[in-house]
Amino acid sequence: MNKKGFIFDLDGVIVDTAKYHFLAWKHLADDLNIPFTEVENEQLKGISRVHSLEKILALGNLSISKEKFDRLMAEKNEDYLKYISEMTNTEILPDIENTLNFLKNNNQKIALGSASKNAKAILEKVGLINDFEVIIDGNKVTEAKPNPEVFLKAARGLEVDAKDCIVFEDSLAGIKAANLGGMMSIGIGSKDVLFEADYVFKDFTEISVEFLQKLMNKKI
Repeated sequence: MNKKGFIFDLDGVIVDTAKYHFLAWKHLADDLNIPFTEVENEQLKGISRVHSLEKILALGNLSISKEKFDRLMAEKNEDYLKYISEMTNTEILPDIENTLNFLKNNNQKIALGSASKNAKAILEKVGLINDFEVIIDGNKVTEAKPNPEVFLKAARGLEVDAKDCIVFEDSLAGIKAANLGGMMSIGIGSKDVLFEADYVFKDFTEISVEFLQKLMNKKI
């Protein structure tokens, strides 16, 4: 059995930090008098902080100076960090630990590929930092998803060909990035949203050991 590269996004795949991003972005949008709900928040999934703020400003048809832009990004991050500082392993999403343990026990290569600049801090808070051989986060990439840079760098770090990598993602931008990188894409979430993925599961409780074995043996 050849070793495969299993690459996981963070937000919405391993932990549900999306709710904290939403609260922090909503706080910022409210201060700018820009209407912002969970509907608008869907557009921010899988993209960088810079692009997220640009989208919110566009929602309000608002132009600001670079100085204010940078200040707002820093304030949003401070707000978000307050939320994640309280995180514990109870916030790991269902069956993620079982999946990681199964892959490790079968000597598979595991990486994180996330736009988050706080990925390492979050993994440390929830006790999963040692489960990942390679961590490529927002501090190590210049291009946002759907550009495949984050996943290609993860594959190189694992020393696995892109065609032998499997990506778990909860955003359409992330699925597009995996597909553009020549990797198998597995959506975690809604089939209506993640329709471009090779496979879609509601969450990891739907992913069987048999399915993981087929991925490892490239039988699908």
